[in-house]
Amino acid sequence: MLAPSVTRRLIEEFAHKPKPQVSTKAELGTLTGREAEILQLARGNTNHEIAGALHLSEATVKTHVAHVLAKLDSRDRIQAVIFAYAAGMVERGSRPD
Repeated sequence: MLAPSVTRRLIEEFAHKPKPQVSTKAELGTLTGREAEILQLARGNTNHEIAGALHLSEATVKTHVAHVLAKLDSRDRIQAVIFAYAAGMVERGSRPD
């Protein structure tokens, strides 16, 4: 387990690296609006915090996170958030709501 602040710094370090040559538009197009919102909030927030911000249950957030991971073929949420950086969904230095 990593603290959200450590996770955030780790992800920001990856954001400095050159963008990989991936077809991000196609993968992002498979996400629903809610899944995209969850992915953006996953940067630095726990499932509990995301649930509170969106007025959802933690179980619902976990389900959305699982769908995001499957659709983006990511093994964990850190990899998914790195993908979001590469796709331009989140910018370095921006704070999650």
